[in-house]
Amino acid sequence: MRILLVEDEVKMARAVRRGLEREGYAVEVVSDGREAVSRGSEYDYDTIVLDVMLPELDGFSVCGELRSRGRWAPVLMLTARDATEDRIRGLDVGADDYLVKPFAFGELLARVRALIRRGAGERPAALRVDDVELDPAAHSVSRSDQRVDLTPREFALLEYLMRHEGEVVSRGQILEHVWNYDYGGSSNVVDVYVAYLRKKLEVPFARPFVVTVRGVGYTVGSAG
Repeated sequence: MRILLVEDEVKMARAVRRGLEREGYAVEVVSDGREAVSRGSEYDYDTIVLDVMLPELDGFSVCGELRSRGRWAPVLMLTARDATEDRIRGLDVGADDYLVKPFAFGELLARVRALIRRGAGERPAALRVDDVELDPAAHSVSRSDQRVDLTPREFALLEYLMRHEGEVVSRGQILEHVWNYDYGGSSNVVDVYVAYLRKKLEVPFARPFVVTVRGVGYTVGSAG
């Protein structure tokens, strides 16, 4: 899952980014409002964490501009101000949730997960494809009701594939949303992590799940 973090306080941005990346999210950070509008308009994000107090354009203006351009990624607004009128203004310009600084990282993480589940429309709390179930809130995976332990990056890869059930997603799409679009590592990292998933999700159950479509990418499920 890919997150745009818009925060001009360097220490705050670094801490939030590090925490989200530990949970397996791909995080891009920008520090001013105009850049946030540019990125949010050009690229697809699964959620946007948006500070209110920003240089160039404030968070209210950023959110309003993105909505006016038809960009509907869920927005979590961060602010040091706990005034009711600020919350109302944020919701009025199209924000989905509001978190007042200082906050516990665990609360931010829970809200991000909830927004990703919601997406631009209604999404189920848990994802299920064939006999594999993934619960983003509990960060758990099972197959045939047997728990499967995954690393944060393996979990993020599986979640992305399952959210695109019925589609064949390319390696480029996976790199963009699971590792971030400008990932600079070896391009075979997707294949390596797919192999990790197969070892944990397929070998113990003697059944396939992640399907390779040669020359295109990957899909999941027995119908793949």
